[in-house]
Amino acid sequence: MKFKGVDFWPHHIRLPIMQFRFVASGISVAIAVLAAALLMTKGLNFGIDFKGGSLFEVRQTSGPLDIAKLRDKLGGLGLGDVQIQGLDIPGEALIRVELQKSEPGDKAEKAQQAVEQKVRGALGDGFEFRRTEIVGPAVSGELKEAGIIAVLCAVVGILFYIWFRFEWQFGVAAILALVHDITITLGVFALIGLDFGLSEVAALLTLAGYSINDTVVVFDRIRENLRRYKKMPLVELMNQSINETLSRTVVTSGTTFVAVLALYVFGTEVIRGFSFAMLFGILIGTWSSIFVATPFLLWIGVKRDWSGEPTAAAAAAKARP
Repeated sequence: MKFKGVDFWPHHIRLPIMQFRFVASGISVAIAVLAAALLMTKGLNFGIDFKGGSLFEVRQTSGPLDIAKLRDKLGGLGLGDVQIQGLDIPGEALIRVELQKSEPGDKAEKAQQAVEQKVRGALGDGFEFRRTEIVGPAVSGELKEAGIIAVLCAVVGILFYIWFRFEWQFGVAAILALVHDITITLGVFALIGLDFGLSEVAALLTLAGYSINDTVVVFDRIRENLRRYKKMPLVELMNQSINETLSRTVVTSGTTFVAVLALYVFGTEVIRGFSFAMLFGILIGTWSSIFVATPFLLWIGVKRDWSGEPTAAAAAAKARP
């Protein structure tokens, strides 16, 4: 017996998506501007990777964890800013210690190693160190520079890929939608104050690839319909193209969201920032593929004869003496 899949999507329905392009794009641009303002004023809460310092994930081996008592123990060590965060798992906590100033001629890494010894001594044998990260100022600066270069290279590479596959109008519209996605995601990180480190940069790069994949599917259908419907108004053509790919966009985004949600709920603190960035990125990337990328393409302008096939009017004009 052959099992047939269930198709629950109402393919006969044509939603008037492009009719709401002004409202949807206006909301998106306003949120992106607000996110950019948050990034410039509040900024990102850079983690140990980019700021330097020490991070310890500890677990108390016996009894409940008392965060206040833990702060008292570490507050008197003279280590500067010490942040303690309780985790979802009972008895576990994250301890962050700011980058220590080193004496002239001494290595900063040696000062950070001394921090680990002090923390271990203050906590005693009742705590198990499950994770230890120590990043010096030179390494953190290199990591920050490498992260910025990675994101910029990804954006430029995507621009040239879309430009090569379609036309420059498609490439510009796709990059504008991608910048919209990344800016809003970073703005949410700045608003909430979540740690932003290398894993979150990896999430942004993954988000860029995922978002552009959805956008390419819509653009590819627009290209096919431009060849198929020579006289259909562009607004109607683009609305039909979005509707024809809407089931694929929603179902793919939904299944991916469920998978990443499981990582966020059941995963450890190490991947919590990555999972959150992916969850929010899937939502905003799906929104931009439907309501942002195509309206931007319409406003930039796309040629009806972009494929190089001459229209009847152009051929007749060319044949005239």
